[in-house]
Amino acid sequence: MRPTFSIIFFTVLSGAGYGLLFLVGASLLYAPALISGFGELASAADLDNLAARARFTVEIALAAGALLTIAGLLSSVGHLGKPLRAWRAFSQWRSSWLSREGVASVLTFVPVLGLLGWLLAGGDIRSSVTLLGAIVLAVLCAATVFCTARIYSSLKPIRAWHNAHVVPGYFLFAFYTGALWIAALYTMPFALSPISIPVGTLYLFNAFVIAPLCAVLKIGYWRSLRESPKPDAGDATGLARLGTVRVFEAPHTEENYLTHEMGFVLARKHAQRLRTIALVLIVLAPMSIYPLSFLVGNVAPWLVVLLGMLGVIVERWLFFAEARHAVIAYYGR
Repeated sequence: MRPTFSIIFFTVLSGAGYGLLFLVGASLLYAPALISGFGELASAADLDNLAARARFTVEIALAAGALLTIAGLLSSVGHLGKPLRAWRAFSQWRSSWLSREGVASVLTFVPVLGLLGWLLAGGDIRSSVTLLGAIVLAVLCAATVFCTARIYSSLKPIRAWHNAHVVPGYFLFAFYTGALWIAALYTMPFALSPISIPVGTLYLFNAFVIAPLCAVLKIGYWRSLRESPKPDAGDATGLARLGTVRVFEAPHTEENYLTHEMGFVLARKHAQRLRTIALVLIVLAPMSIYPLSFLVGNVAPWLVVLLGMLGVIVERWLFFAEARHAVIAYYGR
């Protein structure tokens, strides 16, 4: 498939946004216990100040996650032929994963806005209202990422997408990019780092567990693409059971929409180079730059955000560029 930056930015930015919001929701589940754990060492006033600082940190993280998802959703509109008709996508939720994704993405903003309004109004981060909002937020974020992945994995004519690696890959990369953002935000001067897991622990877990898992999954995915049989004219026409099918004459004398959009060819040498770049940026960047945080402070996490997001953009570009629709075999390609 011919990769377009609108759909690439949509999947990368929205994935990072929902990953960030998921982690915020998860952190809120632990915040009451962690703040209460300081009870023996701090006065009631100090605990209230601690809760207020944690509340402000969560507000910033919620706003950042919302902005990332909105930017991703807006960029996806650029991929539509008639953007003014985008609202119609919401009507087919019974049968379309695209429509389900749209519904889930909109529903996610209900707990986001609810939590923001509650916290901005002075709501206690340790309250049951916050806890309920955090649970709903985490569940809806996971559901949205799942629907996004199923848009592609459900398409049987595209073997690069109808693959067992696609759904877990979307979850892993959403967690990876979300963790990069939340670690960077929680190391800002205004932030209260340990409202859930200490940032250092989260950063190490992301760099030395999640990032390598992303690399292992992508290597397995690329190997499956190499080993799986390519569709031929028999598969495209449904006549393979009758014997070998050969193209007698080209269906068209010039390029059409299908050959332009679904027949994008990426040279093997370019694919190998881009795969290496993606893996280096995704895995080695956080591993190598993390120690620099002791020297340059808060600059290092943001540098990792930049390099890590760039690596995921390269990976997502390959995800679309290496996908070929089975119908292309009908054209003898």
